[in-house]
Amino acid sequence: MRGAGSRSDGGSVVTTDSSLSIENLADDMFALVKECAGKRKLKAGDLTKAMIAKHGEQTCDKEACKKAIRILIDSGRCVYTYLGGSYIELPSQVDGEAAH
Repeated sequence: MRGAGSRSDGGSVVTTDSSLSIENLADDMFALVKECAGKRKLKAGDLTKAMIAKHGEQTCDKEACKKAIRILIDSGRCVYTYLGGSYIELPSQVDGEAAH
């Protein structure tokens, strides 16, 4: 169950009860994608489950994870790839550029 001020619909930075920002969540996701690069392909659901397991359901929810993934994709730090399913990977694996 969330606290009264845990979500923001105004497009500003959304934080959860323990003040985990979407940007910090995106950084944690990026670290996981980077750690798994070349070993395992991660789907959006894998990242979401890992972040909820790491931060707890009280701190991290699916909506926050979706927004964090959007930040990673929009910033170019990660890209979607498709090979029988949608995966989130580092751009260097796809087009040879160095990752941030």
